[in-house]
Amino acid sequence: MTARIARLQRFPIKGFSAEALEEVNLTPGEGVPGDRLFGFARHGSGFDPKAPQPLPKDRFVVLLTQAALAGLRTRLDGQTFTIEAPDGLHRFEMANSADRADAARWIAAYLDLGDPEPPTYVSAAPHRFTDVSVVSPQLMNAISILNLASVRDLEQRLQVPIDPARFRANIELDGLPAWWELENIDAPIRAGDVTLRLIMRTKRCAATEVNPETAERDLKLPYLLRKELGHMDMGVYVEVETGGRLQPGLQVTAG
Repeated sequence: MTARIARLQRFPIKGFSAEALEEVNLTPGEGVPGDRLFGFARHGSGFDPKAPQPLPKDRFVVLLTQAALAGLRTRLDGQTFTIEAPDGLHRFEMANSADRADAARWIAAYLDLGDPEPPTYVSAAPHRFTDVSVVSPQLMNAISILNLASVRDLEQRLQVPIDPARFRANIELDGLPAWWELENIDAPIRAGDVTLRLIMRTKRCAATEVNPETAERDLKLPYLLRKELGHMDMGVYVEVETGGRLQPGLQVTAG
């Protein structure tokens, strides 16, 4: 069974914008380089950079609780954090403590967080702020895959357009049968020299309700998935068994 890689992306800062990748070099047991290595921890999160532990996603600035976050287009180039917002372009040098504080204050004000203090920009590499890091150390480095055929099938069932960007996947695949990925946990996926193994279905939360273009909650996807299919899953997590290079357009063999 063959498919192709339709899109590769990473999310440098948890909850913020995707960055498209022209290629990525994967290492066994590791995640996408540069993916979710940073986050804005909310006041009282309990995150300690000196002893990082996985925490629930709502301890950070994320779409689950802040739909308006989808209205920002952000990029992290090295230590330069750029925010494209309705009121213009904002740039912060995150190596500078004053700029980090300014960025946090700007985000708190834009999102109207209402916390006693602005969030804190945190990192503790190689710790990753992946949603499933709370499940196990292995899953902290999991890579998310989305089957575009499954998204299209859900569109047909609901008779509404669904932007795949709602699901914030690292790898989007096209050419597999709809829902194949959910029924084949532990199956391998091979692309070039890379071997990935499906390890867990991705249960969806209220973050997927947010339209990535309008930043409005306009589609109750977890509820609708359960209503139509009896579960709340869309996509899977994989681990890297054999490393190598991936790029959009590369043929994939599944199963």
